Amino acid sequence: MLPSLRPRAKTRAPMPDLPQIPQSELFALLAGIGFAAGLNLYATVAVLGLVARFGHLPLPSGLRLLEGWPVIAACLVLFVIEFFADKIPAFDLIWNALHTFIRVPLAGLLAYQATSQLSPEHQLLATLLGAAVALAAHGGKMAARAAVTPSPEPLSNMTLSLGEDALAIALTWLATRHPYAAGTLVTIFVIVIVLLMRWVVRAMRALFRGAEHELAG
Repeated sequence: MLPSLRPRAKTRAPMPDLPQIPQSELFALLAGIGFAAGLNLYATVAVLGLVARFGHLPLPSGLRLLEGWPVIAACLVLFVIEFFADKIPAFDLIWNALHTFIRVPLAGLLAYQATSQLSPEHQLLATLLGAAVALAAHGGKMAARAAVTPSPEPLSNMTLSLGEDALAIALTWLATRHPYAAGTLVTIFVIVIVLLMRWVVRAMRALFRGAEHELAG
């Protein structure tokens, strides 16, 4: 019997599945994503969804929802809203105070869903890592805001906000391509934030006092 003359379709080599990467690399990836989520949750989730949508990073089953266009579109819309809300003097205090209760829990949830293939102990550790790193990033963000907010001109606050948005997007991309590099950067950032913990705590208290004052006014 003659062999078929039809050319065989070229098959792409399958990409490594996220659950199959080493645990140390997975935790470095989650640290990068957690820190980015603490800065800007919507940008982080949108970038993750787009990276997965175009085949650059297979997501575990618990996060497959992120690569759907409805989720990506919703996050992009929320990112645009936050882009402007975070740059309006006074209103940004209320926005960021409320997002303390959004960024941190959802960063932990992302880590939890990404590690469903691990043992319960490792999954809990990953969840705590994601939430703790997001809290550190959020606290560092507020400490930096506390340093520039007293300035009467709005340019410094807007510039800082743009830098935070850019860092969140860049760090999410870096975590998906070079997890160890992202994990190293996050470690450095967290160490700096911990060393400035007293300043961070004061900034968080000032944030909530400022938000309460704006709501009361």
